[in-house]
Amino acid sequence: MSDADVAVLLLVRVVVGLIMILHGLNHWRGGGRIEGTARWFTGLGLRQGVLQAWASVVTEVGAGALLVLGLLTPLACAAVISVMLVAGLLAHRPNGFFVFKDGYEYVLTLAVVALALAVLGPGRWSVDHAAGIDVTGWNGGAIALGVAVVATGGLLGTFWRPEPKADAEPEADAEPEADAESELGAEPQSPVADPAPQPTPAPLDQEAR
Repeated sequence: MSDADVAVLLLVRVVVGLIMILHGLNHWRGGGRIEGTARWFTGLGLRQGVLQAWASVVTEVGAGALLVLGLLTPLACAAVISVMLVAGLLAHRPNGFFVFKDGYEYVLTLAVVALALAVLGPGRWSVDHAAGIDVTGWNGGAIALGVAVVATGGLLGTFWRPEPKADAEPEADAEPEADAESELGAEPQSPVADPAPQPTPAPLDQEAR
């Protein structure tokens, strides 16, 4: 592997790692903090929202730090893929593909890049290389994808309990309400009987025609 290849792997590792770290920190210290993140997870149908929020923080920050260091790379990539699978399936899939419509384009890209890193390995400029940990190629990719799928399936099977969507109320039920509102806003009707019809004017004189 040339120095250029090693440098590219380092660049991809660091960029993806920093993205994951920033996502985790945002879940922790962002606008809604842990409480807001917990509400978001609950809205996706996941039980134990606070637990999910802290788990996302630890997973994303931890996986990002491992990628930056190039340590236990297949497992770090598995964590990234699992996070992206959960986000893609629960939050982005209903919105279609494109990221500008909040679709799954972005999370799919990160998941595929993480899988590619697991296959190619972290490169020479990594803790894995220094420690003699060499799990790359098909083995690295299989570990990353297999662990990610198992972890995602376990999470959804254990915690995902979406609320059933309420059926739309029949239109007939809304009619009395509308009638009542219209009656409330209507002018009160006089109890006096309708006036007698006005007499029809006499035909015009022939000379006035």
